[in-house]
Amino acid sequence: MTTQAAGKKNAIIAALGAIAIVLLVVIYYSPIWWVSLTAPQYPKEAFPEGIRIHFHMNGVFNGCPKVEKKEIEEDIVLDCVHEMDAINHFVGMYPTGAGGPVEKAFSPFLLMFLGLLLIGFIIPRPKLRFAVTMAGWLVMVGWMYTAMLGKDGVYWLPESYLKSLVTALGEGEEEAGEPLSPVIAKLEEELKKSGSKMVETEEVRNKLEQVGEKSLASTLKELSRGGKNVQVKTLKEILAEAKQKGEGKETYIAILKQTFLADQARAKPEERQEWNGSGMQVLLWHYKKTLERWFNEPWRNKPLVKTMTTAAWAVFWGLVIVPPILFFLGSFGPSIFYWLMGLIPAILPLAFVVEYAAWLYWFGHNMSEMGAFTLKPFMPTVFGQGKVAQFTTHSYPHYGFFLMLLFSLIVLFIMLLRRKQLREQATAA
Repeated sequence: MTTQAAGKKNAIIAALGAIAIVLLVVIYYSPIWWVSLTAPQYPKEAFPEGIRIHFHMNGVFNGCPKVEKKEIEEDIVLDCVHEMDAINHFVGMYPTGAGGPVEKAFSPFLLMFLGLLLIGFIIPRPKLRFAVTMAGWLVMVGWMYTAMLGKDGVYWLPESYLKSLVTALGEGEEEAGEPLSPVIAKLEEELKKSGSKMVETEEVRNKLEQVGEKSLASTLKELSRGGKNVQVKTLKEILAEAKQKGEGKETYIAILKQTFLADQARAKPEERQEWNGSGMQVLLWHYKKTLERWFNEPWRNKPLVKTMTTAAWAVFWGLVIVPPILFFLGSFGPSIFYWLMGLIPAILPLAFVVEYAAWLYWFGHNMSEMGAFTLKPFMPTVFGQGKVAQFTTHSYPHYGFFLMLLFSLIVLFIMLLRRKQLREQATAA
């Protein structure tokens, strides 16, 4: 192969690689999968797509559109993440925010790692490959350390991730001890008509009181700590005040901080933490709070928090230790490690589906007995339509997943071009 021909192929590979890197960025901000619940009590006029939510790389977001019809006046779009969580809690299922907390928090760094692997694969010269990937790794680790461990590190995390954390908090009605929503009231009515096994809302509250759960309404008093009076607000009040200020990173962080401080004011003195605003602190506190939103069962939740804490630190140190080793071996080691630099990014769609299915299995097999009515453990629908009680579930890929597939095809095509180029070079030699 002539130098000119080799240069042309390298240029084509570099151009395709640049497109793939751009796709990675777009994928991060795109909905990857969508799930919807439909039932007779959700008329299409009011719920054209049922109760629909969108799964992104960094969180779960509202998928319900604003209904604009003459007979329906809707000033604010229905928060279908909250509605989905409220419906699922009737069968003892954890809120959607309890799924993949570590993956969502570390998703920008994981995608950056995949991008560095791809960049390394594109660069033909080993020394330059190692230098560029290690420089990128230093940037990634610096960003990750600042965001996850630094004081007020959440400011260095993407706004969309912070929005997903706030979305996962719901509307606060369940903590204020008020009716969950008109939709849930309607659901209760329909369940009673169908004869489904369930208990009254008041009975559920009594159960909660028996295991030590207290309504936030009973905590609305001034607590004295350190010589200062601390006003404890409900989550509903915090969210209502924040909505008046509008959306944005500053608002999301303010909501998280105020909710955190309110939680600490209610905690036992020996368990209280000071706010440092690091991504790791917010991740682990938010996960614990998400688990406790409906079911305050310390004997079940504490082991889960402990496991997720271990997982979070494993991912953190994994991103510190593994990349330099792989970059070195991919540059100077056996050829298999060079090809792994291309193959690992290429399996992104498969990795997402496996991860998504695994979390669905976890949700369906880790339900609380404190649910209003009971279901046997089940595997929620990963792809297609399913049936749970009187609900029809819909689970399908969104356009972000097709972007993942396109990304994967481009990477595989790059690998084929490189393989052909290396074979031609070997033949010419």
